[in-house]
Amino acid sequence: MQIIDRYIFMKFLSAFFYALTLLMVVVIVFDFAENVSRFMDYNISWIDVVFKFYLNFIPYFFNLFIPLFTFISTIWFTSKLSSNNEIIAILSGGVSFYRMLFPYLASAICIALLAVFMSNVIVPKAAYNLQTFKQAYMSRVAKTTTNFHVRNSKNSYIYVDRWNVGDNKGYSFCYDEMGESFVKYRITACEIQYDDSNKVWHLTDYTKRFTTQTGEKLIFGSRMDTTLNITPLDLSQDDKACEIMTFGAILKYIREDKEKGGGMSKYYIIEAHKRITNSLGAIIMTLLGLSVASRKNRRGVGVHLFIGVALAFVFVFLQQVSTVFSKNADLSPALGTWIPIIIYSFVCLIMIRTCQK
Repeated sequence: MQIIDRYIFMKFLSAFFYALTLLMVVVIVFDFAENVSRFMDYNISWIDVVFKFYLNFIPYFFNLFIPLFTFISTIWFTSKLSSNNEIIAILSGGVSFYRMLFPYLASAICIALLAVFMSNVIVPKAAYNLQTFKQAYMSRVAKTTTNFHVRNSKNSYIYVDRWNVGDNKGYSFCYDEMGESFVKYRITACEIQYDDSNKVWHLTDYTKRFTTQTGEKLIFGSRMDTTLNITPLDLSQDDKACEIMTFGAILKYIREDKEKGGGMSKYYIIEAHKRITNSLGAIIMTLLGLSVASRKNRRGVGVHLFIGVALAFVFVFLQQVSTVFSKNADLSPALGTWIPIIIYSFVCLIMIRTCQK
């Protein structure tokens, strides 16, 4: 790595972390102002607020804004180089524009690798800790889902009329095991609850019905324990649960959900692809920012920042729109998350080829 490479590399990364640190300070101040009354209402100590809430709150937003602030940092740093005629000096010294891309790409790849690590290691763990903290200190009304059907195995199906997420308890439970032409075995229960410590399901006020060619047999009981090929996550229908999962756990859940017919796999597919596209977004935003900011402009850095922020927000807007269409329309979940990256890749190629060299 030559002197000019080290210079651009260090300046780029320092501008990125400085801008993102300032953003985190602003986000924390606004969030604290919004939640300070709740902290006081629940008598949460300041030590818990700092070390259990905000230390787990920061990683999510830090990772969320990585592409945007990679872009802003590129615009800011490169505009300063351009306004100081440093880019002209570099190009006049025999360094081609495409050669000057190397330290920028090296910086962007480092940031992208950081985003991958945070998305799959730091952020899921922090999100889990934050969720646990809110449940323990800032309890909310438990979410309830209704009318849930799931496939337990090849020939068996489960129905739960109402599922309470907070208590891991369901009501009006039915388990059907199919024969060749009729339901050969059925269990119904007024209540069903999951015992996480023993990994079993408790059934209350249950009825077993065995059906054969010669007739039926009924068995009644007040309580029984059994195992089922489902977990509370399969019944909660929580599209945010994937945020606390690692990448491997998400892929495993997608395979299992498709087998069970749970219908939640598209949310997890979107999350899995977003963790990749969010990281690649840092590289795309770097190239786009360089192509915008390297142009010499008499009106200074402000024009570059205005154009850059406008392009960045269009990128964020496309991400949100494509995600909504993936969740609520017929757009493929995988394709929906990649559309902004594909569009902006072509935009980057055009702008890099047409920028001043």
